Amino acid sequence: MLTTGITPNLLSEPEWQERKAAHEARVQAWLHPHQRRAAQGEKHPVYDFLFSYYAFRPAWLLRWHPGPDIVLARAGTEEPWPFAGYVATADGVSVDLSALSDKRRDSVRWIRDLLAAMKERPPFFGCFGLHEWAMVYQQTPEEVRHNEWPLRFAPAELAQIVEAQPLCCTHFDAFRFFTPSARPLNRLQPERSTAPQHEQRGCLHANMDLYKWAFKLAPLTPSELVADCFELARDIREIDMRASPYDLRALGFEPIAIETTTGRAEYEQHQRSFTQRGEPLRERLIGLCDRLLAGSTATR
Repeated sequence: MLTTGITPNLLSEPEWQERKAAHEARVQAWLHPHQRRAAQGEKHPVYDFLFSYYAFRPAWLLRWHPGPDIVLARAGTEEPWPFAGYVATADGVSVDLSALSDKRRDSVRWIRDLLAAMKERPPFFGCFGLHEWAMVYQQTPEEVRHNEWPLRFAPAELAQIVEAQPLCCTHFDAFRFFTPSARPLNRLQPERSTAPQHEQRGCLHANMDLYKWAFKLAPLTPSELVADCFELARDIREIDMRASPYDLRALGFEPIAIETTTGRAEYEQHQRSFTQRGEPLRERLIGLCDRLLAGSTATR
């Protein structure tokens, strides 16, 4: 294997075991309530999304992996490291950048280019969370996704709120869940293929998706970065559903009344805060992609 010119950081077994334990303790605080609800057959309209929409199993979120440029010293064990992409060396276990396939490199490059495009594009803060409203626009009660929870308005009133403001969703994975009658009302008609042209940093869902890009790069992503992105996604999901037409006060979620001027201003404040929180995470993900691409080229 050719050298990449970067000196790996060697962690003794006590050092990396401590990092592993800290990660597991942090993640378990999020997983325990979800696993308890799942065991009892309970659904949660806010938090289940983080484990159903995002296809990263709780057990995978719990696992710790160091990412590139870390060598894990391993004393007194012949047990292989359990994650693909890692290899045993004379010093310990580390990421094997030479094992990155062409398909994997293409995926890393696509993620990197998307994140870089978002970084350069000005954020937009004028959508006011109407995507959740567009997902129930002109639906019958039986068609509403979370129909076990009440809506804050009757269908006719809800439709008036949607029609009174321009829909300007830039995120395809939100837009694709709009009802058929709501889609023509949106200023844009985003598609999967046009995501790099439309994704922008002010969008709550685009910042939630930092978690998706982090886990799609796993186990080559440092687990602390995956957990940081999950924590941001979890906080955003709470605001996303508080600003929705659902009445979730029984679960402790006070509505953000985006149908009012005051509520729209509150929602925008949250948007701006999440955009700021997402910036360093996006930078870390771009840096990881650059490292994987440069390293895999140098080792070939």
